[in-house]
Amino acid sequence: MPEISPSNAGMQLEPVPDPPFIVRVFESEHNHVPHPDYRLQLLRHRPVHLAARQDSINWILKVHAHYHFNPATAFLSINYFDRFLSLHTLPVGGWPLQLLSVACLSLAAKMEEPNAPVLMDLQLFDPKYVFEPRTIQKMELRVMHALNWRLHSVTPFDYLDYFISELRISRPSDPRRRFEDIIRTFSDFVLNTAHVTDFLGFPPSVIAAAAVITAVGDAMDIPESFYNRVNKEKVRSCHRLMEEYLVDTSPKIGGMEAPPPPPADAYSPCGVLDATDCGSCDTRSEDPALVSATSSVAAPIAGGDPPPELKRLKPSTADVQEEQ
Repeated sequence: MPEISPSNAGMQLEPVPDPPFIVRVFESEHNHVPHPDYRLQLLRHRPVHLAARQDSINWILKVHAHYHFNPATAFLSINYFDRFLSLHTLPVGGWPLQLLSVACLSLAAKMEEPNAPVLMDLQLFDPKYVFEPRTIQKMELRVMHALNWRLHSVTPFDYLDYFISELRISRPSDPRRRFEDIIRTFSDFVLNTAHVTDFLGFPPSVIAAAAVITAVGDAMDIPESFYNRVNKEKVRSCHRLMEEYLVDTSPKIGGMEAPPPPPADAYSPCGVLDATDCGSCDTRSEDPALVSATSSVAAPIAGGDPPPELKRLKPSTADVQEEQ
């Protein structure tokens, strides 16, 4: 609300500028989203890639619920996961994506949670493979390098207070209860957007604005000031998607139900390390250090000696233990 004083009473008032923090958040959010072509990559290779991504997201959300993590932790780990895969391609079955999921959740927990579980304790719900801590730590370094060390990412949760303050919410009998209900519903909608690839086309600010509108209900009067920093049509489009996919419906993947992924043993640790071809783990980066680091996750080491750039980073099959 604009400030009124005797000197400016009766005059047309300028709106109070947004706090510098929220201005910086809006300006930097494009640095914390997957590559623009990522969604097209997923759709081009569906249904297997979509199903594999869905399995990883489901596992992240299950562990998140088990430890009662902050909602931002789950969203941040999925953000890391998608940003990494928008730059690098990993085999869609077996341990590579499982290792990436564990590493991304571990990094997010370290960023957001006061007491992050140890690495072995993160591997819950009867995983097919169990990774040694040193293997997860190597993957964490590769993820951080790929993300240019931008781990303090902008997510829809950074905008919650801003958009709530822009709404004209009538005072209920219990304001705290009302606000807590909005936060809880907002968090549910934001986390569920991860299941639907269509939401990858919206920046965090638009998802946040649409989630707030959805959480407070259509009867709420949305002032024009609410759209000062976001595109109104994009927010409306995102809001319609939330009503279509997330309100009283089961989440879908990009408008279609995903078929089951390939069998988990299609890529056993030994199979990936000893029998895959180089095309299964290509990279979009031209950075030699990053290419080498990514290759060591699921790179081919077939028959004879590995390529020179992989010798130094050759992983041990003991790093990946298959659960009996």
